[in-house]
This record gives sequence, C-alpha cells and structure tokens, in this order.
Amino acid sequence: MNGAGSAGGAGPVSALLRRAEDGLCRFSLICLTLVPAANALLRALFNSRFPAAPPLIAHLLLVTGLLSGMICSRTGDHLSIGLVNFIQGRGLRRLLDAWNGLLAAFLSVIFFWCSVSFIRVGLYPVQYVGFIPDRAFALIMPLGFAVMALRFARGAGLRGWLRVLPFLAALAGTLASLPAIFKFVWGLNLPDFAWALTDRFCAAAALVKIPVLLLLVLSALGGAPLFTVIGGAALILLQSNWGEIDITANQIYTALTQTSLAAIPLFTLAGFILSESRAGERLVAAFRGLFGWLPGGMILATVLLCAFFTSFTGASGVTILALGGILYTVLSAYPERFVVGLLTASGSIGLLFPPSLPILLVGAATRTNTAHLFLGGIVPGLILVAATVALGIAVSLKTKVPLAPFSLREAARGVRGAWIEMLLPFLLIAGYFTGTLSLVELSAAAVIYVLTAEVLIHRELPLKKLPAVFAKAIPGMGGILSIMALAQALSFYIVDSQIPEQFALWMRAAVSSRWVFLLLLNLALLITGCLIDIFSAIWIILPLLMPFCGIYGIHPVHMGIIFLVNLEAGFLTPPVGLNLFLASYRFNKPFVETTRNVLPFLLIQLAVVILITYVPALSVWGAGP
Repeated sequence: MNGAGSAGGAGPVSALLRRAEDGLCRFSLICLTLVPAANALLRALFNSRFPAAPPLIAHLLLVTGLLSGMICSRTGDHLSIGLVNFIQGRGLRRLLDAWNGLLAAFLSVIFFWCSVSFIRVGLYPVQYVGFIPDRAFALIMPLGFAVMALRFARGAGLRGWLRVLPFLAALAGTLASLPAIFKFVWGLNLPDFAWALTDRFCAAAALVKIPVLLLLVLSALGGAPLFTVIGGAALILLQSNWGEIDITANQIYTALTQTSLAAIPLFTLAGFILSESRAGERLVAAFRGLFGWLPGGMILATVLLCAFFTSFTGASGVTILALGGILYTVLSAYPERFVVGLLTASGSIGLLFPPSLPILLVGAATRTNTAHLFLGGIVPGLILVAATVALGIAVSLKTKVPLAPFSLREAARGVRGAWIEMLLPFLLIAGYFTGTLSLVELSAAAVIYVLTAEVLIHRELPLKKLPAVFAKAIPGMGGILSIMALAQALSFYIVDSQIPEQFALWMRAAVSSRWVFLLLLNLALLITGCLIDIFSAIWIILPLLMPFCGIYGIHPVHMGIIFLVNLEAGFLTPPVGLNLFLASYRFNKPFVETTRNVLPFLLIQLAVVILITYVPALSVWGAGP
C-alpha cells in the first residue's frame, strides 16, 4: 500500500519542517471543520451566513490536500499497487525503491514548475477569498510538490556516487518543464524560439508516448506512488496531443477546490477519532447485549460494526486493523478460519452506506446526484449484510456455538454506554435527507459530534492525544486527495479526447446484448478491484464507463453501484486483493491461509454482484428517471 518516499534524515531543518507542516495541516483541518459548522449555525439562528464560506472551504481543502500529500511523502503512505508485496528479494526491492523514488522526484519537479506557471498565468485576474487573494492559497501547490520531490529523492536510498542521481532527476524534470517555465517567464507572449521549442517537445512526446506509458504502467506495478504515475500519464498524453503541460496544475487546482469534496477529509477524520477511542468496545458490548442471544447474533453485530466504521473512513483496511483484535476475541467461540474470513470480508461492506466516501467520489466524478447514490446503495448493502449474516447463522447452528440468555439489564447497560455513537448515523441521515445540512456541513457536524462524545463526554481522548489521532488520519486523506487531484488531470485528457464516447461506440458494435456487456463489465471491474485502489478507479475508470449508460440503457446510479460492489469483491480476490494482505498482517496468518478462509465470503459477494447487476430495481428505486 505504501509508495516510495520517506523523508529520511532528522536534522533540525527537517524537524522544523515536520512540525510546521503537521501544525499547519491540523490547523487547516480545524478551520475546514469550523467554517461550515459556523455557516450552518448562522443560517439556522440568524438566517445569515459565514462570510465567503464556499470559496474559503474550497481553498482550505486545497491547502489540506497538498499538506497531507507532503506528509504522505514523508511517511511513505502514498497509495500504490499491491503487487510489490510479492517481491521477496532484498536487492530487487532496493532497486525498485530507488527507481520509484527517482521517478516520483522527476515527476514532482514537473508538477512544481507546472504549478508555478499556473499561478503566474492561470490565476488571472486575481480573485479574492474574503480579503485573501486566491494566489496566496495556491502557493501551497509549488511548495508541496517541491517538498515531495525532495522527499522522494531522499527516499530512493542511494549511497556513494549514486547520490548524484536525484540531482540529475531534478535537472531532467526541470528540462522537461521548459514549456511551463517559458510561460512563467514570459506569460502568454512567448518569443518565437520558445514557441518553436515547445512544438518540438510536443512532437517528441508524440513519438515516445507508447514506451513512456508502458514504463509508467510497469513502475506502478513495481510500487511507484500511484498519484505520480497517473500524473505522469496525464503529462505525456497532454503534450503528445499538442496540449500544454501546465493544464495538469490547473486540473489539480480545480479538483482540490470543489467545495463538496471537503466532506472527504472531514468524514475520514471523524472515523479515525472513533477508531482511536473505545467506541468500538462500547458498540461491541451494546450489540452483544442486543443480539448475542440469537443464533448468529454476534455475526450480525460484527457486520454492522464494520460497516459503521468503514462508512466513515472509506478505508476497509482501517476497519480490519482497528476492530480486528476486539472482534477476533469476541468471536472466539466460532471456528478461527471462519472468524478470520468474516473480519476480512466485513471491512468493505460499509462502502455502500452513508456517508460512504467512495459514494461521494462517484457522485463527484460522474456528476450523479449523491442523494440518489446513497439511496441506491442501501438495498444492495442490506442484501450483502443479510447474506453474510445468513452464513454466520448456518455456521452457528452447525458448530453449536453457545448462546447467552437474553438479559434486559445487560442490553440496557450496553446501549446506555454506546447510545451516543449509535445515534450518529441516524442523525447524519436525517440531517442530509431533510435538507437541513449540506454534505460538507454534515461532515463538519460529524467531526464536532464525535469530538464532543469522545473528548468531553466519555473522556477517552484527552486533548493532548488529539495530535496523534490527526497524525493517523492525515496520511489517509493525503493518499485519497493526491490520487483525486492527479486523476482529474488524466480525466481531463480522456474526456477532452472523446475517448469514452469512441470506446462506447466500438463496444456497441462489438457487443449488442446488454446482458453480455454487463457480464463483461463485471469481469473487467473485478480485475480492476484487484489491482487498483478504489479512489484511482473511481476517477479514471468510471468516467470511461458512463457513456455506456446511454448506449445500453443503464441508469447512472445503477452503474455507480455496480462499480462499487465489484471493487468490494476485488479487495478479497487473490492474488492481490488488498484486504487479504491487511488481514494476513493483522491476524498473523499466512497469505494463502487467509485467502482460503475468505473464499466463502468472496463467493457470497460475487453472488450479490450478479444479483445487483441484473436486477437494477435494487439500486435505482430511489432515483429519478
């Protein structure tokens, strides 16, 4: 999961930079929480609003995105493809780390110069966010990519005379950025030699496009940070199409200043606050009291708890790591192989329930009504829950798991301890679907709610421990937002080149049956879910599929839900399903054994995928025509 890039070194300058970026990122997250919360409060009490709230939220998201990306490059938490986990040889791993670090540094230098050019030319005339010019916020882009380039270069781990290679990579990145540098120096009035040289760059890019793209794909398979690979593909494709490479910076800015997407880091933060408190233990106690007397009752409790946590963090792996130990102990009466399989599979079920971050991204990437997507995921999610619990009941009856008699006192005690957390999803659903709060305001309310519950009421997270909670949440945000930003640039090229429409027309000529197309779609998405993280897939693959909606008569909401349930199954599909690796690590089991344990649950998910695919009414019942 980790990409190249570890800060290395511990000098005073590095330590000062770490403290500064950590503090600034926490501050931007706090502001990102308080501004929409204040806006909602002012609207409710005084029919007023916070000054310049939407643009301020958008630009705070930009700052948060770049700062968290910088921190990811320091901690090595940028998302990458899991195939690298199969590489055993130390020499080959070191070689790949060196290559990935140099490649990421080279590309980050190009992103730096593109950002500088964009601020000089693209942000004209100057707009103001309140009294602050938008360029002041945008300065975080070149700063962020400069720091990332430095860290990726140091993360290459080169010694001796090989230390010169990072400098050569930076120099090569600067030379490749000359078209952007020209615009920074002369603006739009380039001298003739600059235009001529820019044309030569475009011609050269057209010649080397295919080998460069193949090299980027191989680098991604070798563990290179996905956001740099995606950005590199965008650069070469734009330039080979006689476009301007600083369009990438324009698209990064566009992606990270979408106000509605500020909900992503805030819901992520709320999920991590819950996972770092004892909320999981209290919820386990509550559900044990409510359902423990039923056959399979604790299986139901486990699935619901995992769905609850994943719906906030958007990362099923976080749920496995945070709740795996607690639930593994609670389910000790069940066969161990069944417990490991259940906990591995249950982590991804919450992706279909509000306030699911992947659903938010599907709505943003396809411009589909988010409320309709939330409604569309509920029935498929409940079917998946019911199928998983049914297997649990069968195992309970077969192995004769002892059941505790129902105790009203124990159930009441459990609910009394966890009622605050149990109430949260109902409040969020009510606030959103009644139109009382916008999505961003809802995410801010969730952060304030869980902070109040865990810090002030339960007092399980002292204020002095909150920086540690932020430190765990921020890399997850950085991984998501970095992917989203660079994928926007690649999506711009794909849409601008009309590739989705052309691909759809070709497929229509090759496959006339809607049912055959849906089967092929399932197979393709299952493979995609094995290889690519869900956030990259949403921003790059899903826009390619949307033109098929019109050709084959598929509702956009149905397409979005099909996409998500297939990727859920991909997390469990060997040999590279991400959750298989995380569960092997968490439960200290061999990978092959974990794969074998999860197989029954994978078959259940595949059956649900087929059902949801061929019965669209399950997904589109709450959507318009």
